[in-house]
Amino acid sequence: MLLMNKKALITGASSGIGFEIAKTFIKNGCDIAIFATNKDKLNKAKEELESVKIDGSQKILSKIVDVSNYNDVEKAILEILNEFSNIDILVNNAGITKDNLLMKMSEEDFDRVIAVNLKSIYNTCKVLTRPMIKNKKGKIINISSVIGLIGNAGQANYAASKAAILGFTKSLAKELGSRNVCVNSIAPGFIETSMTEVLTEEVKEQMLKSISLRRFGSTQDVANLALFLASDMSDYITGQTLVVDGGMVM
Repeated sequence: MLLMNKKALITGASSGIGFEIAKTFIKNGCDIAIFATNKDKLNKAKEELESVKIDGSQKILSKIVDVSNYNDVEKAILEILNEFSNIDILVNNAGITKDNLLMKMSEEDFDRVIAVNLKSIYNTCKVLTRPMIKNKKGKIINISSVIGLIGNAGQANYAASKAAILGFTKSLAKELGSRNVCVNSIAPGFIETSMTEVLTEEVKEQMLKSISLRRFGSTQDVANLALFLASDMSDYITGQTLVVDGGMVM
């Protein structure tokens, strides 16, 4: 039970990697709060998370939040802090794609990806930095992507947002290190989720050839690393980007 009596906030937690992280944290004794934008998916996620609790006293809070909006984020987090008293772990997982070649990409699609994928991290971290400093402890985990490391045609907006997370993580780690708050990022490779299901078989075959382990990753692979970074086992690790890609980028 690596997270017994800990309290975590996870954004984009109604499906995919975010949901798997939430479920893994619950199974390790954590109380969690989850953010999402789709009410039906959020309710379904919460119901499933309730079913895997290891203790009846564990709390699961869920909120519909537009993480790109600072006021919405601040209001929701203050409500959680009122319920939990503190938040030990923040996982910034919310993310979207709006792919297109740059010459065809609308300004709206570029701005929206930056707002959801990057600005959201500013929003949550800004609100939680002071409480974590006050508690003299904390773990912040930002979900980036290997696309932020290598780029990808048709994903200039997504790649820019994910690459920026790496610099944000290092900067915040330097600001908060003396306060015993660790800030790290995870860069998943090709993970089987609803976001990757839409790719053609031809594209999947091409990507598979670039992966040393010759298989795609699972959401559990990412959740396992998030669990490690959220636990006391990673107390001397900060400012790092850890890649979970089966040897795709080396």
